[in-house]
Amino acid sequence: MITLYTAATPNGRKASIMLEECALDYKVHSLALGKMEQKEDWFLQINPNGRIPAIVDHDNDDFAVFESGAIMIYLAEKTGQLLSPDTPECRNVRSEVMQWLMFQMGGLGPMMGQANVFFRYAEEKIPYAIERYQKETRRLFEVLDGRLAVTEYLAGEYSIADIANFAWVRTANWSGVESRDLEHLSRWVETIRQRPAVQRGLEVPGEGQLGKSDDQFIKAAQGMVI
Repeated sequence: MITLYTAATPNGRKASIMLEECALDYKVHSLALGKMEQKEDWFLQINPNGRIPAIVDHDNDDFAVFESGAIMIYLAEKTGQLLSPDTPECRNVRSEVMQWLMFQMGGLGPMMGQANVFFRYAEEKIPYAIERYQKETRRLFEVLDGRLAVTEYLAGEYSIADIANFAWVRTANWSGVESRDLEHLSRWVETIRQRPAVQRGLEVPGEGQLGKSDDQFIKAAQGMVI
């Protein structure tokens, strides 16, 4: 059994989709981000950075894993799914998966996150900042589109790299960035969206698991689809 600590954000969706794809037995603990529950002492014992998602693997001596990318790698290696093994014959494919995962972790996620802050949340609208992060997000979308013009999935076969990037790309509207004109990216998003495990993962946590203080996150989740 695994406990998933999460909320209705792209990084949270990465973990829940992964758990569903791997058909793992898990329970959900939804954190009230609006009440800063993620900064409480009990949760900092699980994730010292005070962010979601995090997991605790009760089948592995209550081992805790934080950072969404690390969670995906941990679950992939635990189950032998969605990430090629670290063997000589699979090493290149595994490296490609890792490269596109790091692309999301170090580029797409941070840039879209900043676009969200300045475009949606900041009381003072700073045109330079909005344009800066929206343009960089669009550039990264175009990188993905170019890659997907020559391969069905980012590393050839469906992998953790696709889950990670999909969870963010699908929220393009929330960042105020157009992506529907990117043919290959749009095809890829729709293909992944049709997967039953992805659909189940996108429903975690359900609205019934969120407190009133998290209304903004519910509204965000409802408006995040391209």
